[in-house]
Amino acid sequence: MATLGFKHLVVVKFKEEARVDEILKGLEKLVSEIDDVKSFEWGEDIESHEMLRQGFTHAFSMTFENKEAYVSFTSHPLHVDFSAAFTAAIDKIVLLDFPVVMVKPSSS
Repeated sequence: MATLGFKHLVVVKFKEEARVDEILKGLEKLVSEIDDVKSFEWGEDIESHEMLRQGFTHAFSMTFENKEAYVSFTSHPLHVDFSAAFTAAIDKIVLLDFPVVMVKPSSS
């Protein structure tokens, strides 16, 4: 097993009035403009039972070269600006930041 990068995982429940499409477009624009982000994936839950997801609906995952690149991303002016809008749209959030331990690489 090898450590490959640093992961920023965010799971959220948006407020009912949140403009989710605008938030998603903003996130995609943000990660495309900041080189520290190696990869970005997101998805909306469509399968889980309500009891299991506890109201959370969306997951966002960013991969960085290392923790230093993640720290650089979090202090980037574009991220700081976007965070205010993102936070205002959130009802509940879980955040996990961790070194990636690769057990089985993807076969793409």
